[in-house]
Amino acid sequence: MATYGRRTADRANYWPGFVDALSSLLLVIMFLLSLFVLAQFFLGQEILGKDTALSRLNSQIAELTELLQLERANADDLEATISTLTATLAGAEAERDRLESQLSGLGTGFDERDARISELNEELLAERDISREAAAQVALLNQQLSALRSQIAALEQALEASEARDVESRTRIADLGRRLNLALAQRVQDLSRYRSDFFGRLREILADRSDVRVVGDRFVFQSEVLFDAGTAEISDAGAEEIAKLGDAILQLEDEIPPEINWVLRIDGHTDKRPISTPQFPSNWELSAARAISVAKLLVDQGVSPNRLVAAGFGEFTPIDDGETEEAYRRNRRIEFKLTE
Repeated sequence: MATYGRRTADRANYWPGFVDALSSLLLVIMFLLSLFVLAQFFLGQEILGKDTALSRLNSQIAELTELLQLERANADDLEATISTLTATLAGAEAERDRLESQLSGLGTGFDERDARISELNEELLAERDISREAAAQVALLNQQLSALRSQIAALEQALEASEARDVESRTRIADLGRRLNLALAQRVQDLSRYRSDFFGRLREILADRSDVRVVGDRFVFQSEVLFDAGTAEISDAGAEEIAKLGDAILQLEDEIPPEINWVLRIDGHTDKRPISTPQFPSNWELSAARAISVAKLLVDQGVSPNRLVAAGFGEFTPIDDGETEEAYRRNRRIEFKLTE
């Protein structure tokens, strides 16, 4: 009795320190996870804001480009009109010079010449009026052309500024995308680590079972461990094995952070020999029913239903293509895979 009391006292003195250490560790982990979730939230908000700004900048650039093309077309039309008026003015001035030359060569004293002179003076005045109007139009068009060129220069500057902002925004978005990819890669790495820990626990729990093994990234139970032939009801011995698995899954749920999206996929497989009963018309129904039975048993033990996926593969994904009893036995299995 004295020995028992001394051992109890030792355990009582050791346990509070262990609990305090675990509590401190859990608080640090929860704090780091909170920082990680906040960082992910603000990173997502910043990416969303940059996408919206980039869309707005692209719209502004498109509008400025269309306006620049329209102004350039108007400038081309004005330049063509100026060229036409300049040619008309040059012709009028040439006609005026010709009339003045004719007028200077005419003598005086003849009525016909006087009439001709009057007619030529009237034509000269008319040509001068036309020349003045053409000159005024040319001056006005030159002013409009100068203003249009100023507008085009301003539009080009605005377009260059928008393109510079667009390049800067794309650079920042690319940097944010790189950071997001690094965060996602870290989550995948974390899930791989938890998968390794989970498989390590299962190996320890089921180390004495030769009919339970690891194949790649999956844990494989032979159907005979859990079910009788042709049924989807878990045997008592199989329920005990699933209970061990359920304990490991419950520990895993407590350890994996909630922001990591993971599920345990339960895959039912049969051999290729056909089955046809009222309850199971084909191997597909049998394999799916067995996977669902395992999932329900795990839920009854406290595993979250949203972390379980039950799937039936029938006889279509064998691991042994042989036609021996040993091959059939290996193909009749339930596989567990921890995945995203």
